[in-house]
Amino acid sequence: MSVTETMQFAIRANKLSRYFGDLKAIDNLDLAVEKSQIYGFLGPNGCGKTTAIRLLTGLLKPSSGSINVLGYQLPKDAEKLRLRIGYMTQKFSLYDDLTVSENLRFIAKIYGLSAKQQHQRITELLSVYSLNELSSQLAGSMSGGQKQRLGLAAATIHKPDLLFLDEPTSAVDPENRRDFWEKLFDLCDQGTTILVSTHYMDEAERCHKLAILESGIKRVDGTPDELMSQMGANVVEVEAEGLRELKKKLLLLNEVISAAQLGSRLRVLIDDKIQEPINFLLQQHSDFSKNQLINVRPSLEDVFVTCTGSGRQ
Repeated sequence: MSVTETMQFAIRANKLSRYFGDLKAIDNLDLAVEKSQIYGFLGPNGCGKTTAIRLLTGLLKPSSGSINVLGYQLPKDAEKLRLRIGYMTQKFSLYDDLTVSENLRFIAKIYGLSAKQQHQRITELLSVYSLNELSSQLAGSMSGGQKQRLGLAAATIHKPDLLFLDEPTSAVDPENRRDFWEKLFDLCDQGTTILVSTHYMDEAERCHKLAILESGIKRVDGTPDELMSQMGANVVEVEAEGLRELKKKLLLLNEVISAAQLGSRLRVLIDDKIQEPINFLLQQHSDFSKNQLINVRPSLEDVFVTCTGSGRQ
């Protein structure tokens, strides 16, 4: 890895694979994560997101391939890397029978902060993550959103250069998710690189760049706008009667990639080889009128459908 690449990228992985017996959890993953950006792993449970994160943090050894994180070669330099990264798991991993302050003090000692640094940093984090009034509360009695804020405070107490978040918002409500992401952008603005895994499409769209994983394979990667513009399909929404029967008929057409009902509308993905998708649908179904059909902006869910095995549903 060149000096220029080391300065530009927080993470580089080449042909990275990890097998568990005959199971290919990660298969030939190439990855380039630029510094001071939020990079997302998008995919369903079991697609390899957590395994990839464990490889990139040095917790797992790869079966093959190379990994460079913040200039360190993994797994050889995993111990050197430890003090420069933070890791927040999906499951709350702090101590239920310790208070908020005690948990933060314990984590600060693990990272070698002095007594003065501990006091300054904990005071700062209690304020930033709105935990001041909860400082003496046992962690086990906190709500999901409060635990999430405490988990992020603990993961960043040593001011890591790189933060790994494994489905961090899976147990919280939409308002807390939105507030959590605002905190991530604050960290990013301060120079922290963040790699976050999620199965929420709206969260993935917030990332600067992302990769869609399926069965351990990276199907596509890029910015959300790039992925939506390059997905190889046009999207038409149909408002008509009998949507369930209409969906069955449309899915018989080779040009139709997917059709999904959204309330009183049917969202239809049509191969972009069809240059005029509305006219195509009008030709296929003479009972349509043109005002029942509208071209709409693609979404990341549409991208996911076109590049994985989720199509034709």
